[in-house]
Amino acid sequence: MTRQRTLTLASAAVVVLAAGGTALVARAGDDRSAAAPRPAASSAPPVRVVLPGRPGESARVSDSDQVRAPDGSTYNAIDVTFVQMMIVHHAQALEMAQLAPERAGGTGLRALAARISAAQGPEISWLKRWLADRKLPETDPAHDHATMPGMQTPAAVAALTAARGADFDRKFIAMMTAHHRGALQMAGDALSGGSDQLLRETANEMAVEQGSEIRRLAQL
Repeated sequence: MTRQRTLTLASAAVVVLAAGGTALVARAGDDRSAAAPRPAASSAPPVRVVLPGRPGESARVSDSDQVRAPDGSTYNAIDVTFVQMMIVHHAQALEMAQLAPERAGGTGLRALAARISAAQGPEISWLKRWLADRKLPETDPAHDHATMPGMQTPAAVAALTAARGADFDRKFIAMMTAHHRGALQMAGDALSGGSDQLLRETANEMAVEQGSEIRRLAQL
């Protein structure tokens, strides 16, 4: 996935509406925008992060706001949780999108499903690389993925898999809309509490893309 990390006035504009309680990103020449909720700042102490040790060494624990990546950037426990959980969240969106070519009744829905796959597949690879660069695991057994915002139940995915034509389209639109809204909520958590600037930009870009897709789903 190619990402432009230096935003210029000619190509993009980033607006953070702190006073309004939302984070909003809009690109110049693009009518897409997405608002991600930003919880009020908390005075809670930093979350503790377990850092893997070198071979033969024990893991160590550090304050979440004091962890540095090999490139010198700072990240915290909120960043790590967002990345680990978004990998699984995206994977379910891909699972649903990949059902569309053989089952969808409308060409518009098939096109949108292809767009979702094209965006989220490379994002999963980037998120996995973010963890690998920091020698962090891709999953955390403490995470209950079923409770992530927007996640669909196995029964719902099975029903979508069995559907065809207009029935598939209706189910897909309802399920993917809920799934994307959950991703916006998770992106808001990263924007409000994360400390990795590059990851915050990525969360913003996800919010823009999925906000646009929510509107397209509504049109369909």
